[in-house]
Amino acid sequence: MLIIPAENAVNWRRPPWVTLGLVMTCLLVFLFYQSNDSRLIERAIEDYLASDLVALEAPVYEDYLQREIRFEGDSERILELQDFQALRESGENVWLAVSLLMDSEFYHYMQDNRNRLWAPAERQHWAEQREPIQARYIDRLSANELGLVPADLSLYTLITYQFLHGGWGHIIGNLVFLFLLGFTVEKAMGPGRYLLAYLLCGALSGLVFTAFSVGSTVPLVGASGSISGLMGMYVAIYGLQKIRFFYFVGVYFNYFRAPALAILPVWLGKEIYDYWFAGATGIAYMAHAGGLIAGAGLVWLLGQSVFQVREAFFEPEAEEQDERFTTAYAQAMGSLGRMDFDLARRQFEALWQRYPERTVLLEHLYQLAKLRPDLPEYRDRARELMNETLSRKQPERLIEVWREYLTKGEGHAPLAAADHKRVLFASLRNDDLKAAEKAFERLRSCGDDLLTTETCRLLAEEFEKRQMSPKARHYRQLLSAG
Repeated sequence: MLIIPAENAVNWRRPPWVTLGLVMTCLLVFLFYQSNDSRLIERAIEDYLASDLVALEAPVYEDYLQREIRFEGDSERILELQDFQALRESGENVWLAVSLLMDSEFYHYMQDNRNRLWAPAERQHWAEQREPIQARYIDRLSANELGLVPADLSLYTLITYQFLHGGWGHIIGNLVFLFLLGFTVEKAMGPGRYLLAYLLCGALSGLVFTAFSVGSTVPLVGASGSISGLMGMYVAIYGLQKIRFFYFVGVYFNYFRAPALAILPVWLGKEIYDYWFAGATGIAYMAHAGGLIAGAGLVWLLGQSVFQVREAFFEPEAEEQDERFTTAYAQAMGSLGRMDFDLARRQFEALWQRYPERTVLLEHLYQLAKLRPDLPEYRDRARELMNETLSRKQPERLIEVWREYLTKGEGHAPLAAADHKRVLFASLRNDDLKAAEKAFERLRSCGDDLLTTETCRLLAEEFEKRQMSPKARHYRQLLSAG
């Protein structure tokens, strides 16, 4: 059974560049760096068979597997033993060589017990032939160079192992899940924090794997631990919110909705169960479990600081916002059509708070307030609309609203001198001298002497620039009289 979250769709207008970069990096590493592995293995097999090491190591390997079964209780080794015996009986030396060369723990077993396993002559032959093959080819395989080996743990391999994969099936499966989970977590955290969290989850997953595989020389490769961390972060980000999940059972698939966190113990329990009952199949279940815990823990413990989720993440996408706005706007316009002005005002106010970038909503609120010019709300809306048009560089609309207010609302709630000053400046920039002079007269009547002097001097200078001497003298005389 497969369960994956499917709450979001990719916004290709803002591509998830880090996720795409991680996918591309894994592909390039696999195609170019790891492609050398096949050549190394071929050369190792050729030299191994030419050195006649099969006859020397094969009996030892059978005994080694039997000891593992008898003393370690490793039931999975029974199948390996049966397969190996069948290869010996059929004379499949190439596959025998593959089995013997690729079992790193068996190689270290032979190194540690060579004095007991062979006579001096055989021991010398083994050392002269086998050890160079190991050094020239096997140790240079990507998994042995950059994979995570619990018996030889290093800091850099906690990162590098995340970009290696064991085959096409392994990498395709991982990259599909990396993309499905990664673009959502990247959107939630932002590129930088997302990349840090991804690598940190992989490193912590590797440490958990090492803790449960102490002394093992079998390398761990793959992005599965990091991707499990993404899964943990994903559900922790949504918390108890119900999100959509895709599930696949056999040939049947469908969707269901459930609280995100309710799925976390299901995944975690599955990985731990698989470890205890299928742990020797080569799949690092405890690394997956460690990644899940690490991802969820990073969001819960550091979600208010380093790995804080961006507030914009929970906002609907632009298309969904447009659809919601259109629906709510149509409802408000319907209230206007029914002349239910109080309801329309409340609806437009709610929309304006939610969509402050849509000036048309403020225009509607202004028109509704204009129905009662005797109330202070009309002045407040007029002033708000004037400021909005000024910020949007719409001087014509600013002057129009101001003039309209002078005829309807000035007698009830006069504008302040600062309001007239803004109109005066906008009028001069728009080359509307009549509006500028009228704004000056209104400002002058407000009784603010300092502001009156400042604007009077400005008008005198502006008229002098335009070589309108009578007007310039008029305002110079006003300055002298003041």
